[in-house]
Amino acid sequence: MHDHFRVQARSQGDARIVAVSGELDLVAAGSVEEQLNAALESGAELIVIDLANLEFIDSTGLSVLVRAHQRAQDASLQLGLINAGAQVERLLNLTGLTERLTLSGSPPDGVTDD
Repeated sequence: MHDHFRVQARSQGDARIVAVSGELDLVAAGSVEEQLNAALESGAELIVIDLANLEFIDSTGLSVLVRAHQRAQDASLQLGLINAGAQVERLLNLTGLTERLTLSGSPPDGVTDD
């Protein structure tokens, strides 16, 4: 695993927040997918992926986000991305994923940045 990569999950009310930092690439994707799968199975009504400290994402990382979004839809859960930096947001726009994924500059009501 990268020294520069970290994924942390926490619960807050009815939400499960998964914070990803560093580089989300082929090496790190499995860890993120594991945390997202656990979040989706946690009983939380809302899954929030915090990208505030994500510096880089490749196609493997994008695939992880798309699969999590699809699983959330299949389970009638809400999943959203927050705090994407300019570089990550630009890539999401270029790939058309901003039309498919819910992207916000700040957390939803009732969810705080920690």
